This record gives sequence, C-alpha cells and structure tokens, in this order.
Amino acid sequence: MGRNQETHAEGGVRMTEQAQHDWFSPVGDSVLAAMRRRGVKADSLSQALQGGRDELRAILAGQTDIGDRTATILARILGGTAAFWTTRQKNFEEALGRSIDALNEKESEVWLGTIPIPTRRRLTKSNRKEELQRRLRYYGVSSLSGWQRRYVLDRTATRFRSSNSFTSDEGSLSLWLRSGELEAAMVDTKSWDAKRLSELLPEIRALSRFSNPSVFVPKLQSLLAKAGVAFVFVRAPNGCRASGASRMVAADKAMLLVSFRHRSDDQFWFTVFHEIGHLVLHGAEPFVDLDGGDADDRFEREANAFAEELVVPKKMQPELTGLPNRKKEIVSFARRVGVSPGLILGQMQFKGLAPFSRSSRLQRTWTWNDIEAAFES
Repeated sequence: MGRNQETHAEGGVRMTEQAQHDWFSPVGDSVLAAMRRRGVKADSLSQALQGGRDELRAILAGQTDIGDRTATILARILGGTAAFWTTRQKNFEEALGRSIDALNEKESEVWLGTIPIPTRRRLTKSNRKEELQRRLRYYGVSSLSGWQRRYVLDRTATRFRSSNSFTSDEGSLSLWLRSGELEAAMVDTKSWDAKRLSELLPEIRALSRFSNPSVFVPKLQSLLAKAGVAFVFVRAPNGCRASGASRMVAADKAMLLVSFRHRSDDQFWFTVFHEIGHLVLHGAEPFVDLDGGDADDRFEREANAFAEELVVPKKMQPELTGLPNRKKEIVSFARRVGVSPGLILGQMQFKGLAPFSRSSRLQRTWTWNDIEAAFES
C-alpha cells in the first residue's frame, strides 16, 4: 500500500514550491473554484447547461470548449461576464499551445506511449499534437513533471529526472485517480469535517449488513457527504492494482475512491474502512492503496488497525481468535458484532483462522452490472 505525499496546485489544497509557480490552469479549475466560492452545487449547474451533467463533466475534464452559449450560462450562475469565460477559454488554449511546444521529444513519447486517457485513438503522425493536447487537457497539468507531482506514487524516485520514463502501471493508476477526481467533482458534499466523519462511523459500518449495492451505496454516499467526503467508484483500468484511495480534492472536500477490485463484500468494506482510517487519522495526506502494497508502512498499519477495529471492536477480538470456522458460529458472531458475516470470515482468513475459499457462501460477490447500477441510481 503506497503513500502519495504531495497534493497538486490545481486542487488548492497544499502546494509545493514548484507547483505554486505553475502558470497553466485548465478552465475547469476556474469553474470549480467559482462553484465553491458561490456555493453552487454540481446538480444545479448541470441543470442549467444544455448538455446537463455530461457537459459539466466534459468541461471539468477539459474535453469540451466553452462557447458563447455556455459562457453566458456560467456568467449568470457563477459570476463574471460571458466575455470573461470565453477569454478564459482562449487564454487556456494559448497556454496549452505553449505547453505542447515546450515538450521535448522524450516527454512527448512518455505522454503518448505510457500515460492513457479514457478514449483511445489510433496514433498517427498527423494527430500526435492533438493527442498530446488531449492528455494535458484531461490531467489538467502543463508538463510531465506536473503530472508526476500529482499522480506518481514514488516521490523519492530519481528516474524521472534522469530518463523521463514511467511504467504503464503508473500511467493506468494516474488515469484511475484522475477519473476519480472528476467523479468527485460531480458529488455535492458538506464541508470536510473529520470529527463528523468519526461520529458517523456506527451508521457507516452498519451498512455492511445490506447485501444489495443499490441499497447501501446511496446510503453510504449520503452519510459520507455529510462529513465532506465524496464517495466515488471507478473501475480500475488494465495495469492498475488499486483497491482504494483517499485524498483532498479541494480545501473543504475529501474523496474516497474505490475500484471494487475483488467485487466481494469483505474486500470492499475493509477498503472503505481503511480509507476512512486514513482520512480520520492522517488528515489531508493523499493515499493510494494497492494489492500487495507496503504493509510495513506506519500509516498503512494504522489504517489497517483502524479498519480491523471497525469490523470487530477491540473488546471482542479475543472472541474472534477463538471462533470456530463454522457457518453457524460465524453468522451468530457477525450478528452480535453488527456487520456482515463475510466481513467476519474475511478477518478470520486474514488472520489464518480460516482457509481462503471462493466457494464460501458467507462472502457476497457482486457483478459489475450490480455495482455500476448502484452508482447510477
């Protein structure tokens, strides 16, 4: 489980000295800033736009330009004038052009060969510049170093400065994180409040008893939103081993991103509890948790212990250690603890008290259709 130690300039959270001097700023950043300043919710702005939520998402992702019609709507709802928004778009396009011109050949090859975007196209000599533009637009950065600061996990690595090379796994992870950020921008929440999140933990853990994602996902989203946390799902792209991530996406808004990587209730809920642990215990630090990650990291041990105690309170953990590996006893214990039997069995498996078995009926497994339908409702 890897720790991501720096936030990005565009999110307005905690900037490194280098990030403070970045001059490149996508139009979507100004839209988000104006929405926060005026207290405009994503749903309200979406309803005013001709293309609804899809258009707002595309604006934030840099996948559509702000024309006269949209500029007029933004001016009416977010402030400024229509001319301000069209000029903002023009200035961004000029800055984007300068960014492309400043890329050296090695950087261009990394962008085009390693760092993906959602919609892939065949790369040709004639569309190379357009494809570079699409990537810088989507990630909202002006250079490869900006992308590295924002998305690459290994902050101590020197290979970027020496070779400008990254692995495809890092590229797929950055795509997952960026997609999560854009989904989080569409979720309306209260202001981030760690104390409130802690107060909501009993209600959150009780949701693990529901078997249908279409039932517990909206409830979980609503509870987390009360504490300023946008709960979002993005299916992990090929090469991405991430199960969950937590980070501040604005000064007053956190993101809890899940991939449902294993699609089982024990894995899902432990990931949720683990990421909540990071948010409660470790403040605004960004974290990305990967399969087979660094179990020796202090922050990961603390988040794991937090999640374990959410599943089974400390005073009942000795009883878990002596629990027979039989369905009746596991179900009875889970009922007394107040979580799903699958979570109890998952803890027993992790502690070596029960064998790993995909055939266990105590652990619920969902289809991708089940999961996607829950987030569309």
